[in-house]
Amino acid sequence: MARMPLTKEEVVPTKLVLNVEKIGLTEEQFLQLCRDNRDLRMELTAQKELIIMSPTGLKSGWRELFLCTALMNWATKDGTGIAIGPSAGYTLPNGAIRGPDASWIRRDRLSGFTQEELEKFPHLCPDFAAEIMSPSDTFRETQDKMAEYIANGARLGWLIDPYNARVYVYRPGHAVECLENPTTISADPVLSGFVFNAAEIW
Repeated sequence: MARMPLTKEEVVPTKLVLNVEKIGLTEEQFLQLCRDNRDLRMELTAQKELIIMSPTGLKSGWRELFLCTALMNWATKDGTGIAIGPSAGYTLPNGAIRGPDASWIRRDRLSGFTQEELEKFPHLCPDFAAEIMSPSDTFRETQDKMAEYIANGARLGWLIDPYNARVYVYRPGHAVECLENPTTISADPVLSGFVFNAAEIW
């Protein structure tokens, strides 16, 4: 008898959320936990919840790489900042340790950090942060994450929903802007001249 198709629960990577507030997990311990479990992506919320994520599916991984490559190519030519991929993390002003799918930081903001600090989770929020939804994400939690970046100092944020071909643009002091099925997205003026070909990942 043929096996029925897999359900969404069987094929979608899941997330595990652990309350570690009473444990008192330090930044150094969290960093070591990440280094000891390199196959997992982890974040620590401001409420001291440890979020453990399994690797993304193939197509989600391709979308992340496509965005990061475009951002890296632009940043290399522009020279005013550096592009960061999803494996890095930031300690935000609210105490959360987050790792956007793609981010960018002005070089002049990094001059006050030692090389040792930059090899960890430096205490800063990126100027630009982007998240691409995957099947295991909920819209609400990703919205909250984007709002957190803006509240902690990001000057531009993109929440990309490839399943509905929408991009939500976040800027400090502005209402969230929803772009329906955009062909391209401009990051001006924060990332001057960076235009992402969104139609490639729909």
